Amino acid sequence: MKILLAIPWFAWLLVAANLAMLGGSAEYPHVNIIVHEMTLPSDRTVYVTVADLLILGGVVSLWVEVFKATRTSVASIVDHALSLVVFVIYLVEFLIVEQVGNTTFLILTLMAFTDVVSGFTVTISTAKRDFTMG
Repeated sequence: MKILLAIPWFAWLLVAANLAMLGGSAEYPHVNIIVHEMTLPSDRTVYVTVADLLILGGVVSLWVEVFKATRTSVASIVDHALSLVVFVIYLVEFLIVEQVGNTTFLILTLMAFTDVVSGFTVTISTAKRDFTMG
């Protein structure tokens, strides 16, 4: 169970994004499927697509990963390394795989990058505070 928790949330999101973006046909990709619609009190209808759910999942993943970065242990170093690997996979896929060359995947890639940078920043700041004398 600890192994599953050690895997960055963005890795799970990457799998979900690949399933959604590589599934379906070129004219009707799965990311455009409407999964929910709701009518607001203003009588405006809001449609939630798979792409929207992926972005919302990215926001939640970013929150969890930043929270995980506050830990000071050997596991956090491994977690940062895995997050960096996941970001590189996002970037390479975005640049090379045609089906994922869209704004939804770009936003997820930038969130994965933010995860890496914020993770290292939080860890370095915490380590400085822990090693300060006096």
